Amino acid sequence: MVWWQVLIICVIVLLVGFVAGFVVARKLFKSQLKKNPPINEKMIRAMFMQMGRTPSEKQVRAVMRSMEEQQ
Repeated sequence: MVWWQVLIICVIVLLVGFVAGFVVARKLFKSQLKKNPPINEKMIRAMFMQMGRTPSEKQVRAVMRSMEEQQ
């Protein structure tokens, strides 16, 4: 093989590796966020209580829904 063929093969392998790594990392990151959401219903209730309000279940669900839509 000529040196430029080796160079082209190396570049192709690197590009495939970067794309595969990106896809795998993104999938793992999304699954971790789904398993461990950054905010949950308990935190929302605590936030409402700190503001001096007693949240209804409907309010908590609405906030959770709006948080999920942002992702």
